[in-house]
Amino acid sequence: MATDNFRICVSLLVLFLVVSCTQTATKDDKKTYKIGYMICNSEQETLHRFRPFTAYLSRKLGVQFEAMAIDTSDFTKHLDEMDFTHTNSLLYVIMNRNNGVDILAAEKSGSLGARAKGLIIASAKSGIRSIQDLKGKTMIFGPSLGPTSYMAQLDILLKNGIDPENDLAFYSIPSGSFKHEKVIYGVLFGKFDAGAVPLLDFERMSSDGRIDPNDFTVLAEGEPIPYCNFAVTQKIPEDFAKRFKEVLLDVKEDDTVELDGEVIKVLERANIDGYEDVKDGDFDGIREMAKRTNMPPYQRY
Repeated sequence: MATDNFRICVSLLVLFLVVSCTQTATKDDKKTYKIGYMICNSEQETLHRFRPFTAYLSRKLGVQFEAMAIDTSDFTKHLDEMDFTHTNSLLYVIMNRNNGVDILAAEKSGSLGARAKGLIIASAKSGIRSIQDLKGKTMIFGPSLGPTSYMAQLDILLKNGIDPENDLAFYSIPSGSFKHEKVIYGVLFGKFDAGAVPLLDFERMSSDGRIDPNDFTVLAEGEPIPYCNFAVTQKIPEDFAKRFKEVLLDVKEDDTVELDGEVIKVLERANIDGYEDVKDGDFDGIREMAKRTNMPPYQRY
């Protein structure tokens, strides 16, 4: 009897260990990877655009991804919560220097593909025709960590001997959502003499019929720099990061995912054309621009 009881106890112990190991493996298999998406226009708009793309990545890679929409100014504060990042090029440069984040691929959209550039615009009826005409005038910029809505335009002004702090009558950065559109409308309706806006947003509003480009004078254009991009944190193994990148580079125009009972074209919903391979060295121009304009991660004061 004692032997039988011993055998039963051993069997139950083995069964317990098998079940425990199986449950642990199942739990590990369901690990959720978090992708931090920089909010461009609003949290709602960002998640509307990228939740389908996140679901597509989950399906292609056989793991669970979760989308997090995070404000530009707060992004680096939440980096420890993320596995992958989707940001503009200046944020990438900041995180690469300070946190070891590595680039994977750049987004393609608009006439410049995987590149972007900033414009300085004025109303065509304002009589402003050059950067020098901006002395003593008012100007509206986009988000301060926007490489083509603030930094590129600041670089242009400084190269032309105009210090916004001393040579403009007044400048401002709009609050709230859809800041780029607010810049364009602020110039169009005469609230400001000039504005700093990304070429892509100007193109989109023109193609949508919301503005007529002939109503504006383009005073200056910045140099083309890498557009928004996906990058990977140091916590992710190299082989998994490589697979993630391969999926990005392989996504096609007609690729779909089913989400919330709807079949969605992932690129169309994200409002992008695809992804392009880029190297860290492609961001050196942004690093030099950040140094010239005293911007993070090279600010001196």
